[in-house]
Amino acid sequence: MSHSLSRIKALTFDVFGTVLDLEGSLIPFIEEFLKVKESQVSPDRLWEQWRARQRLEQFQDTLMMLGHSGYLETARRAFVYTLRLAGISASDDEVKDFMQAWQGLSPFPEVVPALKELKTRYKLVALSNGDAPFLDHLVKNCIRWDFDDVISVDVAGAFKPHPAVYRRAARILGLEVGECLMVSANSFDVVGARACGYRGAYVKRSDLPYEDTPYQPDVTVNDFTELANVLCS
Repeated sequence: MSHSLSRIKALTFDVFGTVLDLEGSLIPFIEEFLKVKESQVSPDRLWEQWRARQRLEQFQDTLMMLGHSGYLETARRAFVYTLRLAGISASDDEVKDFMQAWQGLSPFPEVVPALKELKTRYKLVALSNGDAPFLDHLVKNCIRWDFDDVISVDVAGAFKPHPAVYRRAARILGLEVGECLMVSANSFDVVGARACGYRGAYVKRSDLPYEDTPYQPDVTVNDFTELANVLCS
């Protein structure tokens, strides 16, 4: 293990797209929705646009400082925008019904076995953009893993990568920022954490490039199995 990681006491995990397989969980629902709408839009393309718009909605929500809207609300707004972009009409009730798909997200298959190994050495914490009640449901009923702590960005009133999120999490854990390592498949999340003094692990679950920034990850892996091999060796 490198010297930069020798002080790590806690691993803080992004949840959406890192622990939970959003694409694999939601694409079947998107396919069915598009079939009902008799749309020729590609489900993969709709998901790609939706995910990108969701991040923009979160960034706007934080920048405008009108009050933290929450994860599911920004996901809903992004879905409505993406449907309009694709020329697909949907009523409020149809959107509301579709959003129930988020309640049944599944973790990537290697996550829980790797967490069991990582737990032997580190405190394991979920640090997520998700709303607190939603996170509690996902951890208990979908991930089914007993994290040492589950921290929602609700405590900071802003989405990651706002620095208040990472600093508040370290404070809640009673640790220095340099004793925490952010694990995320979202590069902006690793960048935000590294800028605050965290160490960072980038889980390269997609073909998206990493940011052009001085705040590079300390570790880059393809999945949690590889992460456990690196951090527990």
